[in-house]
Amino acid sequence: MHSTAIDRRTFLALAGWASFAPARAGAAEEALFLGARLNGSQFEAAVVDARGRDRLVLPLEARGHSFAIDAPRRRAVAFARSPGRFAIAFNVDDRAEPVAIAAPPDRHFYGHGIFTPDGKLMLATENDFEGGRGVAGIYDATDGFRRIGEFPTDGVGPHEAVLLRDGRTLCVANGGILTHPDYGRTKLNLATMAPSLAYIDIASGEVTERTALAKELHRLSLRHMAVDAAGDVWFGCQYQGETAERPPLVGRHRRGRVIELFPAPREILHAMQNYVGSVAVDASGTMLATSSPRGGLIVFWDTATGRCLGRRTLADGCGVAPAARDEVLATSGRGAIVTAGPETEKVIRSEGAGRPAWDNHLRRI
Repeated sequence: MHSTAIDRRTFLALAGWASFAPARAGAAEEALFLGARLNGSQFEAAVVDARGRDRLVLPLEARGHSFAIDAPRRRAVAFARSPGRFAIAFNVDDRAEPVAIAAPPDRHFYGHGIFTPDGKLMLATENDFEGGRGVAGIYDATDGFRRIGEFPTDGVGPHEAVLLRDGRTLCVANGGILTHPDYGRTKLNLATMAPSLAYIDIASGEVTERTALAKELHRLSLRHMAVDAAGDVWFGCQYQGETAERPPLVGRHRRGRVIELFPAPREILHAMQNYVGSVAVDASGTMLATSSPRGGLIVFWDTATGRCLGRRTLADGCGVAPAARDEVLATSGRGAIVTAGPETEKVIRSEGAGRPAWDNHLRRI
């Protein structure tokens, strides 16, 4: 078993927990959202309500990324941004003591994970950087999040993972990009990268289906995903090819079929600058939102047809999470919080000096 020693910075961050306690707890039925942010000089994970008010704030030792959420038991795990090696489990409603989780010495987190439906296990996408392969680390959520094993994701650079509606099939977006902590975030294999989606039975670790893009699109890194009302997997891409090229950045996969890619109108595709930062479906599961912080916009799609429904401008906007039907709640690196859809937009918190700078992802609890 690998060591799970927690470093000094994690302990110091958790020691500040009481000073960041919420003013009041939110009702269990209320819509609450989780995001990572930089607030002044402090990295944080924050639970906020639909009006952008802090309900709980957890200090982090370094930049956070996304979360695994166990909604029935009101728990979450905040992950470090890749190639980070820390994660923190906590209760989203109260001041129960957080639990620090460390990646093994020869692994690092990719910033995403999921809980199994029974809440007993947490799975995290990880890099076996010496082996040059992706794995899903398995953590016992009933025993202090002790790491008890792993299984391969059948690809390189696994990023986001989603659990399908059967409760046992994990879909992993293998981004295809090889990295190693000795070289920071340098991409080591752009000429040979091979992104894919892998469907894995979490009970056995067996890959039950694997699909990839056409060879000419091998630099289209599959990154973030959402599952629509029909159970299909939608994904957003980050293109690692020539900057002047404009391949489609949004796609859908239906089990047993080939991947479908959906082009946006030329002006929207150009504005996205070959980069999708986050994806989410609305509350009905029939509309997809894809954010592009580089382009400063959120683009909306019909999940039945793949048709682009339009765009909304949000400077440095990246985090998106389900709100109402045909709407998402969105956050920006400039401190803004808005609700937005193809036909609607409402500013909840305006951007400005002194506002917390929200990071890549926003998750609804």
